Amino acid sequence: MKATAFAPVNVALIKYWGKSDPILRLPANSSLSVSLTNLGTTTTVEWRENAEPKIITENNFPMSVGLSSSASGYAALTVAMAAAAGLKLSEKELSRLARLGSGSACRSIPGGWVEWAKGNDKASYGKTIFPANWWDLRILVVLLSTKPKPVSSSAGQKLAATSPYFAARTKAVPGKIKQIKQAIKQKNFTVMGEIMEADCLNMHQVMQTQQPPLNYLLPETEIVIQAIRQWRGEGLESYFTINTGQNVFVFCQPQNESKLVDKLSHTGCVIEVRWDKIGPGARLLA
Repeated sequence: MKATAFAPVNVALIKYWGKSDPILRLPANSSLSVSLTNLGTTTTVEWRENAEPKIITENNFPMSVGLSSSASGYAALTVAMAAAAGLKLSEKELSRLARLGSGSACRSIPGGWVEWAKGNDKASYGKTIFPANWWDLRILVVLLSTKPKPVSSSAGQKLAATSPYFAARTKAVPGKIKQIKQAIKQKNFTVMGEIMEADCLNMHQVMQTQQPPLNYLLPETEIVIQAIRQWRGEGLESYFTINTGQNVFVFCQPQNESKLVDKLSHTGCVIEVRWDKIGPGARLLA
């Protein structure tokens, strides 16, 4: 049997860094993300009798640069592999399976706004808390470098607990998730953005203070961060978040999208700006 699936990149507003169980890829803290519409991975799996499955996979964006390629990759593989094998799995079961390949892949199975709760193997999976059409926001994918990062996320997370800020971060996350869920429910863009930015910087602070220190940010990343803050002070509201890499995601409202794309394109350090929005999760194409 043969099946083709697409899975989107997901962008975490409240991020996870560190695992409570590296084998089962259980997170040290819960997280909350959105599934994108355009950025993602397409994977075809064909099972052949008495042979290894044939797998063809393709990303429509650069790999290993902080754009969650492992998340979309393992999610697409999970959905295609299960379908090609004739398995009828629930979204929860697919999410748990995808998590075993890459922790954040469990968030690329559901669509819309997704929460991944920490817990044991059965309790730790991604589930939709608000549908994709709940709130029409835009996510700009700001490419600053396509050079693969020198340290993988999995390798970096093994040392997360060596940071003096790790324990405080994991303790604070439940409160932040509660606050940001309320902001999303009320469609309060300012509060959502402020919590998202603060959590992003807090995660990178943990990375930069673990032993040995891990810094994914480039000078170009800092330029974009400062530009977003400056434009916000001038009335052009948007908020940034950065995964485990050098490239930046910018959340904005539809009326500010075109102006931000233009301004980002003229910073002198941006290779490309891609437009995206919140969309459905992983799905079969054929």
